[in-house]
Amino acid sequence: MARSRQTIVSLEDTPYYHCCSRVVRKAFLCGIDNSTGENYEHRREWVDSRILELATIFAIDICAYAVMSNHLHVVLKVDAEKAKKWSDEEVLIQWHKGFKGTLLTHKYLKEEDLNQFELQTVNECITEYRKRLIDISWFMRSLSEPIARMANKEDKCTGRFWEGRFKSQALLDEAAVLACMAYVDLNPIRAKMTATPETSDYTSIKRRIHSAMKGEQPTELLPFVGNERLNMPNGLMFSVKDYIVLVEDTGRIIREDKRGAISSSSQDILNRLNIPADNWLKITTEFGALFKGAVGALPALTEYCEHLDRKRRQGAANCQRWLCA
Repeated sequence: MARSRQTIVSLEDTPYYHCCSRVVRKAFLCGIDNSTGENYEHRREWVDSRILELATIFAIDICAYAVMSNHLHVVLKVDAEKAKKWSDEEVLIQWHKGFKGTLLTHKYLKEEDLNQFELQTVNECITEYRKRLIDISWFMRSLSEPIARMANKEDKCTGRFWEGRFKSQALLDEAAVLACMAYVDLNPIRAKMTATPETSDYTSIKRRIHSAMKGEQPTELLPFVGNERLNMPNGLMFSVKDYIVLVEDTGRIIREDKRGAISSSSQDILNRLNIPADNWLKITTEFGALFKGAVGALPALTEYCEHLDRKRRQGAANCQRWLCA
């Protein structure tokens, strides 16, 4: 039975979540539909652009994403502290970037005179908008609805384009986050849509590689910030170079027509994550099948279930088997 988002999301335990949406109709989201011969490849650009646009609106960072032929994956990090620090004016500015707001919220930003009742109404809107700007359900809704309208218009039809609900799972620790990111980044290679990560169109790994070639990191994505230290900036552990090498090593191995091996730098990461190389390959090729609920080491999974008042730890056996040495 599907669970409400309130029983899945626990920012107390983790800000990281893996989300997946699938189309409900036979027609492809993107690519070439073999049943009709129609080419919908341009829709991948729609989704790619929308994901990156929403990252500039919400207090939610993009860790990884991949736009496939009939589904999409995103790994998100909710930055609740960022939203808390926004002033009331900044909350409204952020909200108006992607949504209409109300007549009163626009008047408030223009510093027009408002009576006490109108100010109270604006304050209620600000409180609600602040919550929505860290809500992954609002993020995914804001991603899916415009794409569905555009696709329906193009297909000259009405009705559902996406499945009724997107799937989401909490990523409870560093190992779960990195494994899920690699799984998402390697989707096109596993599907044999491309040969290498740097040629994987409409994925986060291609953006990271192309930026790394210039000695930079893509501003649209949550950056890698190195090892933990004092005054730690917001970002992902490890170096971007090590992550790219790890994904490239893994991609070579999972391709049937290529031989490969985990390099020493990649092995160092796996040692730090306490994941054997064989387990890593299993996780990054079958993450979606292995883990249906929250993902992480048993202590983290136990705390997560306790905070959400769950009586059983869904997926505990696979977490223990594949995420531990």
